Amino acid sequence: MLNGFRFQHPVEIRFADLDALGHVNNAVLLTYLESARIAYWLQVTERTGLAALDMILARTEIDYRSPLFFGESVVVGVRAISLRRASFVMEFRALERASQRLVAEAKKTLVYYDFTARESLPLPAAIRAQLFAQDPELREG
Repeated sequence: MLNGFRFQHPVEIRFADLDALGHVNNAVLLTYLESARIAYWLQVTERTGLAALDMILARTEIDYRSPLFFGESVVVGVRAISLRRASFVMEFRALERASQRLVAEAKKTLVYYDFTARESLPLPAAIRAQLFAQDPELREG
């Protein structure tokens, strides 16, 4: 079910991720998506360290489909789906690994950002090329 997601990030569920109902808390699932987003960005841009995280999260939209429980594991598929001058939209799909059960689907809008100047910047041509190389079906506009 992760067809079309060339980048996939595995996540192990920890006891600390559970809420009082015994399943992974919804807020924790968002942190799984964030971990996958950062791993995607560092791999695609071939950079390392906090200075490489030159983007800010502007929007998150998530649909929770199925709960996760202790002892299960999840894999998060990530891809860039649209690109603008200074921003891009990423799509996520999270599956429980063993059963391939859909856990969540999400979209996030990221803005390329200069933290010193505190302003958005156009995405550099090199990063645009790296995003297109990773996700060839990425569209502009």
